Amino acid sequence: MTDDKRRRYSAPVVDGVGKSASRAMLRAVGFTDEDFRKPQVGIASTWSNLTPCNMHIHELAEASSAGADAAGGKSLIFNTITVSDGIANGTLGMKYSLVSREVIADSIETVAGCEGFDGLVAIGGCDKNMPGCIMGLARLNRPSVFVYGGTILPGENHTDIVSVFEAVGAHARGDLDLIEVKQIEETAIPGPGSCGGMYTANTMASAIEAMGMSLPGSSAQNAVSNNKLDDCRAAGAAVLNLLDKDIKPRDIMTREAFENAITVVIALGGSTNAVLHLLAMASTVDVELSLEDFVEIGKRVPVLADLRPSGHYMMSELVAIGGIQPLMKMLMERGLLHGDCLTVTGKTLAENLAEVEPYPEDQDIIRAFDNPVKADSHLRILHGNLAPEGAVAKITGKEGTHFSGRARVFHSEEEAQERIIDGTVVAGDVLVIRYEGPKGGPGMREMLTPTSAIMGKGLGNDVALITDGRFSGGSHGFVVGHISPEAAEGGPIALVEDGDTITIDAVANTMVLDVSDDELERRRKAWVAPQPRFTRGVLAKYARTVSSASTGAVTDLP
Repeated sequence: MTDDKRRRYSAPVVDGVGKSASRAMLRAVGFTDEDFRKPQVGIASTWSNLTPCNMHIHELAEASSAGADAAGGKSLIFNTITVSDGIANGTLGMKYSLVSREVIADSIETVAGCEGFDGLVAIGGCDKNMPGCIMGLARLNRPSVFVYGGTILPGENHTDIVSVFEAVGAHARGDLDLIEVKQIEETAIPGPGSCGGMYTANTMASAIEAMGMSLPGSSAQNAVSNNKLDDCRAAGAAVLNLLDKDIKPRDIMTREAFENAITVVIALGGSTNAVLHLLAMASTVDVELSLEDFVEIGKRVPVLADLRPSGHYMMSELVAIGGIQPLMKMLMERGLLHGDCLTVTGKTLAENLAEVEPYPEDQDIIRAFDNPVKADSHLRILHGNLAPEGAVAKITGKEGTHFSGRARVFHSEEEAQERIIDGTVVAGDVLVIRYEGPKGGPGMREMLTPTSAIMGKGLGNDVALITDGRFSGGSHGFVVGHISPEAAEGGPIALVEDGDTITIDAVANTMVLDVSDDELERRRKAWVAPQPRFTRGVLAKYARTVSSASTGAVTDLP
């Protein structure tokens, strides 16, 4: 293949006197005459030292840069923003978390589109980095590879970030003193890497590998390891191979690839956020995907992984027995994955998995098909008069499959958290946290703080929580989120009153408010839409443009 064919987007800097200024700018950052004849590879780094998930990513970006250069390209590193969900949870700052997904996608599209990169590597660490990177790559549709920054190692006594949140509830219950809480806080996060269970970061990394947009093994590597550095170097080189073969994200991110991603998320017991993010990613490449697809796939795919938050093991322990590759091979051999899907290796998924060895016989992290954690999906898509457009629950079965209780209504996460800690919330309550949706929040905050407080207070089996917000991948218990339409748009969740009976059935996949249609209509006529909480700035722009959670909460729908 000629250089001119490989330089589809950056070629204008090579020829013509009129481009002397472009060449001069690039010479100042290290280009030589030889470099102008090479394809340019942008390395999108989400490095920041404000979160352990991303604190090591600059080193990974340098490794990807070296890999691209060694393969015959010329790489340039640029940064996107990132935020820390773990720091922001339970605060007003969490309103910016989901917003950051859109900002990351926008920034990758903006920089790469402006600078004319021929190919891209994007490296993500924290939760919103992964879908944000993929959405940015997909919008540009240039040969691209995603790299996951890797998982953190366990803290002392097998602790992680969720252990800290739950310790707060345990202290409120009287089970831990302040010294014990402080000891957990000081030792739960031992270094770089994303949260250590099958929380949102590890869930999305696994989904992206299953989709074919990262190299085999990328989703299941420790953040600080030679394997992760090798993965980064290989990703840089892989972009040059994709350029030669003219393989772009839309060639990989097909309907079947999304079905593969959903299947792997279910088998791993992954985060509810995967529903939101996969819908958004599919929207970006114009693949038709809906909540009902999660229902249909969930009927035939079991939960096989005994991973946190509802299970026992951490991602680093899954890494030690082979990661997700053996699981994908199990699923493919069972007929649950599309093996003919193209991947960033330039090969099909089946070709990538051909030589993968099975898990060790003595492991009990990944169950056999005849002994699943749950026989069908833990991701339940609920409908009913409380959620006409759907809601998303994560029910592993350990919480039970049915809950009926009296509504205790809150208009914010903070209000609910106070009442959990002070003992107002009691067994039999269904906590209703509303006006926390994409528009109403705005930003659709995670409810990790109240769900962790519920678990810490020992109420995990005795109360339910429903919201038009969403949940951290670390949340567990009888929880339902993404209720659509949201309260700010006059959805039925806005009409619930204290003491109403709410029944959730995770077998029938229903969520019903036991109030007559006439009474609901009376309440609807009396309801007054709240004023926007923000009128200027990024949150105001987000609230004006964001779509429903049932369509992925994206901001660029036509």
